[in-house]
Order: sequence, then C-alpha cells, then structure tokens
Amino acid sequence: MSGMSIENHAIIGDLRTTALIALNGTIDFLCWPRFDSPSIFASLLEPEAGAFELAPVLEGGRSTQFYIPDTNVLLTRLLSHEGVSEISDFMTPAPQDPEQRLVRRAKAVRGNVRFRMRCAPRFDYARVGHEAYMLTDYIVLFQQAGTAHPALRLCSTVPLRIENGAAVAEFELAANDTATFILDGVTTVHNIALEDHWSAEAFKATTTYWRDWVGRSTYHGRWYEQITRSTLALKLLTSAEHGSMVAAATFGLPEDPGGVRNWDYRYCWIRDASFMVYAFMKTGHKEEATAFIRWLHERRMEAQPGEARLRVLYGIDGRKITTETDLEHFAGYRDSRPVRIGNLAEEQLQLDIIGEVMDAIYHADDYCERLSTEAWKAVTEGIDWLCLSWNQPDESIWEVRGGRRHFLYSRLMCWVAFDRAIRLAERRALPGRIAVWVRERDAIYRDIHENFWNAEGQYFVQYKGGDMIDAACLLMPLMGFIGDHDPRWQSTLKAVGDSLVDDSHVYRYHVVLGDNEDGLTGLEGTFTMCSFWYVECLARSGDLLQARFLFEKMLSYANHVGLFSEEIGPAGEHLGNFPQAFTHLALIRAGQYLNRALTQHEKSN
Repeated sequence: MSGMSIENHAIIGDLRTTALIALNGTIDFLCWPRFDSPSIFASLLEPEAGAFELAPVLEGGRSTQFYIPDTNVLLTRLLSHEGVSEISDFMTPAPQDPEQRLVRRAKAVRGNVRFRMRCAPRFDYARVGHEAYMLTDYIVLFQQAGTAHPALRLCSTVPLRIENGAAVAEFELAANDTATFILDGVTTVHNIALEDHWSAEAFKATTTYWRDWVGRSTYHGRWYEQITRSTLALKLLTSAEHGSMVAAATFGLPEDPGGVRNWDYRYCWIRDASFMVYAFMKTGHKEEATAFIRWLHERRMEAQPGEARLRVLYGIDGRKITTETDLEHFAGYRDSRPVRIGNLAEEQLQLDIIGEVMDAIYHADDYCERLSTEAWKAVTEGIDWLCLSWNQPDESIWEVRGGRRHFLYSRLMCWVAFDRAIRLAERRALPGRIAVWVRERDAIYRDIHENFWNAEGQYFVQYKGGDMIDAACLLMPLMGFIGDHDPRWQSTLKAVGDSLVDDSHVYRYHVVLGDNEDGLTGLEGTFTMCSFWYVECLARSGDLLQARFLFEKMLSYANHVGLFSEEIGPAGEHLGNFPQAFTHLALIRAGQYLNRALTQHEKSN
C-alpha cells in the first residue's frame, strides 16, 4: 500500500481507463480494462487489494512528480545525494493503439541506481485469487475463478521472477540507462518490451498525441496552464469508444475520512457530463462534445414508450447500473467504510438532469452539429413529460438519501429545460407545443419567486418550506434565470457569502455532526465546484478584484500536478473521488468568464 494521501497522486489514462500513481511511484488504483471494470490495483483503499510498485532503492531524497507540458505523460523523480531516478508513466491512447498498454520506464538520471519492481494484481476487487506463470520472457497473470476478467501480461527489459503470485524484479541501472515494463493483455507471443525502440517510439507518439489534442484548444487567455490541465483531466475521463464521460476516476474515496460518505463515481452521470459538454465546447474541443451528445441521444432513443426521461447515470457503454454493493473486505481509505461499488442514485428521481441535458443540447446544436429529426422528437417527448412532472419532490443534485423534497435547484433546472427547448424550437423553427412550454416555464418562474424566497432572510432557500441556503443557488444567474444585479440575487449572493463561504472555500450546505437532513451522518469538506461557481457569480456581479483574488487562491489548493478532488478538508487536504470532473469543469468555466471580464474591464479603462 502506498500510504499516500489523495492529493499525493497523479493520473494517467488511455481513454478507456485511468490509473492513479502516487508520489512514491506506486500505481495504487487501476480498474481494467475499463473505467467501471473491477479493480486490479486498489491498495489506496485496501492494503491487500493490489499494487504496482516501482521505486529506486535510495536513502533519503525527495520525490517530485510532474506532467510533460500539454500532455498526460507523467514523470516521477526521486532526488537523492546517492543518485537521481526517474520513472515515466503513460498509457497508449485508444485512438492511437488498438491494444491496451500501460508503460512504465525507469531511468537512472545520475549515478548507479538500484530499483525494485513488484506487480501484484488482485482481480475482481480482490475478491478472487489468481495465478502467475512465466512464459519464455514475460509473466502472465489471470484470475482463478469468479467473473471473466481478461488475463494480464507483464513484459520487461530486465529479468522477472514470481514471488507469492506477484511479478518482481530487482535491477541496477547506470546513468542514462533505462528499464521498461509493459502491462497489457496477452495478444502476442513475444515480449514487446524487447522490441528495438518500441518504448521510446511509444513515448514520443503518446506525447505527440496529447500535444496535438491540446493544440486544438481555442483558449489562450489567463491561467492557460491551469485551464489546459483541467481540460486534459476531463479528456482522460472520456471514453473514446462510446463518447460517454465518467464523473471521476475512482470509487470509495471519502468525503468525510472515517465516515460513510463514500461513493462510486466511475459512471456517466447525465448531469456532470452535460456540464462537461459546455466546458469542451468553450475550449474548442467540439469533437468530445459532439460524441457525448450523440451518445446521449442514443440513450434517449433506447427509452421505452412513455418513458420520457433519462436515467440519472449509466455505465460508460449505456448499460443500467442496478446495484450498490459494499466491499466488506476493504478497510477503506483511512478507515472510511463502507467502500461501495455501484450507485443507488440511479434509482432516484432527479428532475434537474433534464435542464442540464437541454442546456447542453441547445449549445451543441449551435456549436457542434444540428439535431436530427428523431433526436428532436425525443426531446419534445421529454419536455412534454416534464410539463406534467416538474411540480413534484425529488432528490436533486446532491442525491440526498433523507427523502424527496421540492428543491430549488430542480425547479431552476426544469425552468432551464423549458427555456432552452423554447429557444431551440424558435431558432430552428422546429415543431413543438411551444405555448404549453411557455406556460409551464412561466409557472416555474412564479413558483420560485413566490415559494422559495425567504423574505426575512432575503435569500432563496434550498427547498420549499425550509430556511436553509444551498450553494446550488449559485447556478441561478449562471443559467440565466435571474439577473446578475437583481436585488434578490444580490442579497442571496451575500447570504451565501455570510453563511457558506470559509475564506475562498464554499460549503454546499450546512452539515452538522450527527444525523443530517440529507439522510447521512458525519461531516464533509467544502465543495470545490461550488467555490468556483461563487467566483463566477462575484465576477458577474462586478466585483472582479475579489473574484480574481478568490479564484487564484483556489488554484493554489490544486495538488502538485494541478488536479482537484471533489472537496477540500479543513487542513487543505483533498477529499472525495479523484480527479473530479465537476470541479475541473467549474474551474474552466469560472476562469474563462473571469478572463473575459478582466479583458473587457481593461479595455474600457
């Protein structure tokens, strides 16, 4: 087990899956062969759940880790007076290589350096045993029973041996010498690592792939490096095969260390992915936005007759997620149990997702490709269903487990759904029951202002009949529901600042120790996504100086390679699944808006 905290990790991937690599060079989280496949390495969550260790044997020293600029190729160094080592890690991207390969290359930068390698997979979330065999000059590892997991092969340029079911090696490199390890499927009968120049060429090709992808970006403003790193992180969370996007790379990383708020985010949440579409479009990556919109329409077309809404979440291939299972043999990250796989949020009613989808469709129709006739028909069916369904309680954006309520955020996004459908129909002269949609949109507008407004506190409340404020209200001006300078919004923004803001951090709502209204026990950190929403709201309200100050403070909470998890804890530690797509897309949006606003302000002065 690497023993590393969440923030002491970087991520690599191939647009099929991702691997987390700790500062000490250990791959302690990898699901194979897909994002939502069972794990083969999960020592981040359980010491005996598998790891791929590769590290120099050096006394003292310090570790550094960084990406080659504009790529997802990672370098991990240990700098010691005895010598300097470097490990390069990457996965060959799916569009470039039909075979799935994880490549690790150790190098002695200065002095003679001794290394140790141990590749110890544990199949099916460490629920089944495995066998290891030496075949000629590589090792094959496969599970003994259980689900049919593809066999793994470890190729190497140095001699390997088997110890207790793990592939191990000890070797010494002189300055500038390298050793390569390749983990892949058993697709050939020879050791690919021994092919002349294979690893060097794969390294160059992968670096070029990512730089070419970044080169298609249209964003060149302030905070270019941070926004580019965020787009690279989002790209790693997309499926090249399906066009879907996962909410995060991991499962089970806690929002409250030692607590029960531990979820599986390796699926495609319609809400999160719809916001990702906007982030990709605004940075010039139309191909990714278009691929997801097409995947989305496929899901809608698969709906049964009369089923006019999308599911909350899907597997990356569009399958239904039907279970939520506790891995009782997992100790959990810092004793955070239960460790869950699957997600019962799929069974919830979250009316807001229709608004996020319609906003994405509306913008994609303008920026990417026009809606087809069949896709528009599916859209109209969904909006007609919403006419009869918006005025009911649900679980909404935070997926509460304490019962359904009439949430402000869901009302807001239902308004967005009608508004975007009306605009799209009128812009394209598309058929629809527009008069009915207008009636329902206006009814929601009145409902929000009449039933969700706290006259005494002068703010919009989290749910009808309550008095709690919720940071999800920050989407009200961002979605165009209310003006940036509307007195009601200005007083609500002040209430958010007074009640939920801690320095530059924003809590999503008040959580107390003990039983909470969201149906869960324990505390949680600040939601980094909400912190970036708050920055954009401040900028829109005209307080550019404070918005920039808070934005740049938030950027300082990124980890050493520019990545964010879901939340930030009281000591600045990262909490929740990692890296979190929602956080990075909110960063992109806030940074781009703030950049435009600052530029316009400079020009006007």
